[in-house]
Amino acid sequence: MIDERFRFAVPSKERKSTMTLTKAHIVENLFAKNIFTKTESAQIIETLFEIVKQTLERGEDVLISGFGKFSVKEKNQRRGRNPQTGDPIMLSPRKVVTFKCSGVLRERINLAK
Repeated sequence: MIDERFRFAVPSKERKSTMTLTKAHIVENLFAKNIFTKTESAQIIETLFEIVKQTLERGEDVLISGFGKFSVKEKNQRRGRNPQTGDPIMLSPRKVVTFKCSGVLRERINLAK
């Protein structure tokens, strides 16, 4: 069951799908539900994202039930190409954050067609 207090406004189908959801939009939607003040909403969102960032920095996964899973993956050193010149370059090893959406989210996205 979805808690109605936390539903967010979704752009209508008439608009182009290039709209980006920003932290400001999330704060505004949370404030619009008349649950928290705008300041409290901003603090909640900032705290949430800070917790997510700290967890990922430690190399741990972030699993949000019904939404998806953020994971940190190690990338090995590899050969690549400079896209401007085409010259071969070595890409250094690095860590990247990946996201895998939940089955629930995937179903909702596919039903929205």
